[in-house]
Amino acid sequence: MELKDIIEFKSSPLIRQKLADFGFAKTFSEGETILNENAYIKAIPIVTNGSIRVMRTDEDGREILLYYIKAGESCIMSFLGGMHHDTSKVKAIAEEETEILFIPIDKVNLLIKEFPEWLDYIFRLYHKRFEELLEVVNAVAFKKMDERLLNFIKKKCEITKSQTLYVTHEQLAHELGTARVVVSRLLKQMEDEGLVKLGRNKISLM
Repeated sequence: MELKDIIEFKSSPLIRQKLADFGFAKTFSEGETILNENAYIKAIPIVTNGSIRVMRTDEDGREILLYYIKAGESCIMSFLGGMHHDTSKVKAIAEEETEILFIPIDKVNLLIKEFPEWLDYIFRLYHKRFEELLEVVNAVAFKKMDERLLNFIKKKCEITKSQTLYVTHEQLAHELGTARVVVSRLLKQMEDEGLVKLGRNKISLM
């Protein structure tokens, strides 16, 4: 897939050509770690195919999903950390086999100076991620775990474009920041209500 097919800039294809010239591509397998917390950011990722989940870990090792990065998008946390020569505050993991174009930090600054539409792209990403983070805060603060779990399953199905998720209860609990027994109990309750169908390491939306 070419950059022109996934990134919608308002002007000529010159900036897309610059991205292709400056960047280097790499493919990650499902579940592979792309960026660890506290690692220095040397390049900005642009997803060209697949998707990434971005997680935050607390001092006890518990994780929570912050947002997904889909094709044509990048990680605003990487932008901010890289431009300020700071370490990553999040962990990025390939949700599926994912292709990424990495743009070196020094080239990112050059693009900002030369192309106003590149800065607009960054601001639009920032706005979208801010809204998604507000949704996470709202869910954790105000929604019950059963509602969070069902919404989470629907979101993952939307990302993978499938009605069936191949995932363990342990994995779901890990990403939601709760216990496996809680997830298992709620999934059984959802199955009894006809919302999902459970199988061995898979969950199907009804």
